[in-house]
Amino acid sequence: MPTTLPTALRPYLTPVHERLWQEADAFAAEHVAPRVKHMEAMLGKVERKTAELMGARGWFAITVPAAYGGLAKGHVAKTVLIHRIATVSGAAAAILQASQIPVGALVHWGSHEQKRLWLPQVADGTVLPSIAVTEPAMGGQIGGMQAVAERDGDTWVITGSKVHIGNSHLAGVHVVIARTAPLEVPASRALTAFLVERNRRGLTVRPHRPGLGLHGFSCGRLDLTRVRVPVANVLGDVGQGLNVAQSSSILYGRPNLAAVSLGLHEAIVQTTSRYLKHRPRYSGALSDLAVVRDRIGDMEARLRAARILTYQAVHLLDHDLPCDTDLINSKYLGHQWAGRSGRDAMELHGAQALDAGYPMERLWRDIQHTHPPAGTGDFQRIHLAKAALQEDPIEWSVQLAAQTAWSPQDATVA
Repeated sequence: MPTTLPTALRPYLTPVHERLWQEADAFAAEHVAPRVKHMEAMLGKVERKTAELMGARGWFAITVPAAYGGLAKGHVAKTVLIHRIATVSGAAAAILQASQIPVGALVHWGSHEQKRLWLPQVADGTVLPSIAVTEPAMGGQIGGMQAVAERDGDTWVITGSKVHIGNSHLAGVHVVIARTAPLEVPASRALTAFLVERNRRGLTVRPHRPGLGLHGFSCGRLDLTRVRVPVANVLGDVGQGLNVAQSSSILYGRPNLAAVSLGLHEAIVQTTSRYLKHRPRYSGALSDLAVVRDRIGDMEARLRAARILTYQAVHLLDHDLPCDTDLINSKYLGHQWAGRSGRDAMELHGAQALDAGYPMERLWRDIQHTHPPAGTGDFQRIHLAKAALQEDPIEWSVQLAAQTAWSPQDATVA
């Protein structure tokens, strides 16, 4: 992929961001691209080498305060990393983005002791975290959560199952959301977040099962059978689990997935443009046809719009401005636009797109995985409707801004 920065992003990128862009492109070309074929072939296995290499660079702690060993570069920097890696491999980008949601939960809700214990390990790449919210029978219905945690002296005992957990097989610690009050209690007071180490007795990580796309990425299931954790492992306060999950999903999950969609979208447009320019059509090329140019032009328009939407939202977040709805919208439209471009690309390629050895088939499969996480498009539209009707009272980008140790000035320091 070319490393030239789009002019439209100049207002959002500092020199530090630009150097990180170049670094991510170089890393993707040297370490990720050669492993793509291997990752596609390893349907029953989890990619670990790429995670180790990214961890060694401190990238999993890109938003972690420097006081805890992190890079403290903010959300635009995080978006740059995920976006650029995704242009080469959606699976590698997914490994990076999935770690950022529980990192955000720790940064915003963790006690000083919890941050001091876990964040330096994230920063040096020795521990990856995951977040476990979704359940087999509940899906996005967090209020109906069936996993329960019961207090027993100075410990909590957790029982239940969680699914669709990013980095489930790589994580050394899981942020698990469980019910700590009866079902009749509103979810806003009934759920609690816990830090559960992977070696806790009663915790089982089910064998890896490959999905439609993102081959090599681990997105599995946890079963907890009377798993005991100390009271000190409560993340935030008892009853704040919904806040932990929602704030982390909005401030980290949505923009992360927008960045993955953007990288895949860029790869789709570039792969298609290259194919059309070099595909013979009588005395010219397919790209000479007006009907083809109309469709590729539409793809380029969507890509440019998605690029600005994605970076503008995280730029606002880095500057402590209200932007929850912008983050949600970047995820929603980012996937919608990338999906439409993907469908156009598949049709423009014809039978070539179905070849398992050709990138389009992989890109199309991978883009499907940016729709469900952090809420489907239907879920995002509900939030957008609340914003239009002025019904959403919580603005996490404002409420948690004061807890973030990063400031825009940090990005101007080499």
